[in-house]
Amino acid sequence: SELQKQEERGELLQPLIFVLLVLCSVLLYFKVSLMDPGFVKPEEEVKEGEDKGQGVIPQIPGDIKLRRCGYCLVKQPMRAKHCQLCQHCVRRYDHHCPWLENCVGERNHPLFMLYLSVQLVVLLWGAHVAWSGLYFEQSREWLQHNIFLLVSFLLILIFTIVVLLLLVSHLYLISCNTTTWEFMSHHRISYLRHSELENPFDQGIILNLWRFFC
Repeated sequence: SELQKQEERGELLQPLIFVLLVLCSVLLYFKVSLMDPGFVKPEEEVKEGEDKGQGVIPQIPGDIKLRRCGYCLVKQPMRAKHCQLCQHCVRRYDHHCPWLENCVGERNHPLFMLYLSVQLVVLLWGAHVAWSGLYFEQSREWLQHNIFLLVSFLLILIFTIVVLLLLVSHLYLISCNTTTWEFMSHHRISYLRHSELENPFDQGIILNLWRFFC
């Protein structure tokens, strides 16, 4: 049959890989959106000075006190922040993602990066498929027959640009060992405002990436 001939020629492998990538993207989405991003629980409160043992940063002044959250009343570890949408303090808080309806923090940030990477591959592949099906003619009849494919390509292109910008910006922040929240609110965070260095957590691009992903 024609299906067997396509299988022998290897023409079914590409669509199978594409479907698997889409499935992987969906599973990663639910995993990142449903998992605990690193909520600080009352029974896990750190004692004064104990949190500074996690990756000792000598450039941070020793008189910086761990503060108690005014919302959930837990003692916040350094780099944690309370999310009013999740109603929890999150360790190494990066941002609250409206697409996921969850925070991106210490536990799910690496998986969030993997999700963005897989999503980008799927979008680029989809854009390539949509573009390959287009052949341009300046006629109303052509537009009527190709309007759906053209709109699909434009939507995929927009989402591709958004995901690419997100991925590149997060990779840059990770390479500097900073978070979106720290980058945007540097002047409001006590352990950054009183530090001798602009970013006291930066230990070089290679070590920053290694500690984040490994």
